[in-house]
Amino acid sequence: MNWIFLALAGAVEIGWSQSIKPTQNFTRPVPTLICFALAAGAVYLLTLAMRTIPVGTAYAVFTGIGAVGAIALGIVINRDPVTLARTAALTLIVGGIILARMASPES
Repeated sequence: MNWIFLALAGAVEIGWSQSIKPTQNFTRPVPTLICFALAAGAVYLLTLAMRTIPVGTAYAVFTGIGAVGAIALGIVINRDPVTLARTAALTLIVGGIILARMASPES
């Protein structure tokens, strides 16, 4: 169950990362509240995951999910460039997440 919390935390972090820009430097109240709520939700879910997943593993996976999701959304929504180097980086991050899950003492 804690790996599900961790996956959800990563998904919320992706939403949080995308919610920062619309705040326009935290000058717009509603987007700012959404941004803070998503950040708090991501951290809360991360703390639930850390009940049994070691902190280093949990945080690495959490940030990895967030990074992959943010880059993927940038490619799909903002038409960010897809390069061989970016694709390789994403592949390595996803591989690291999978390896961290397989090597976890909870597995």
